[in-house]
Amino acid sequence: MKTTTLIFLMIGLFALNGCNQKTDVNAMLDNSETRSEIFDAIANNHKYMTGFMDNMQESDHAMQMMQGNSKMMGNMMQGGGMQMMMKDSMMMKNMMQNMMKDGKMMGNIMQMIHEKGMMSEDCMESCMKMMGDKGMDMNGMMGNMPSGSFNADHSENH
Repeated sequence: MKTTTLIFLMIGLFALNGCNQKTDVNAMLDNSETRSEIFDAIANNHKYMTGFMDNMQESDHAMQMMQGNSKMMGNMMQGGGMQMMMKDSMMMKNMMQNMMKDGKMMGNIMQMIHEKGMMSEDCMESCMKMMGDKGMDMNGMMGNMPSGSFNADHSENH
């Protein structure tokens, strides 16, 4: 009787131990059907989506991929997306930091500000030179600038 009880106890322990398996997340995500279900569950649950967005904002890779997706960025900027982003200080800070890493984008922004008459040509040239001196890759933006002196100090233009 003791032997039978011991055998059933061992079988029960092995059965319960088998139920406590660790889930391999990568194996689950490799299955396209399971991956799609996970994405849908996150996208359709406010709490999950908020956590997902927080996680994305902390990831440089995720932020670069979002910025590289023009369709997504266009959708975000329509319908009040820009105002929403401006109210979210962390999102705004991340966007500004990523913009400042992109010399060509900074050059284009400065060019637009200059064309709207909000920045003098000398000030723009001085800023472009300063960014170049700080090691920012301007991706040919210096060549797009009107000819003029790049030796003017930025503070002299104000």
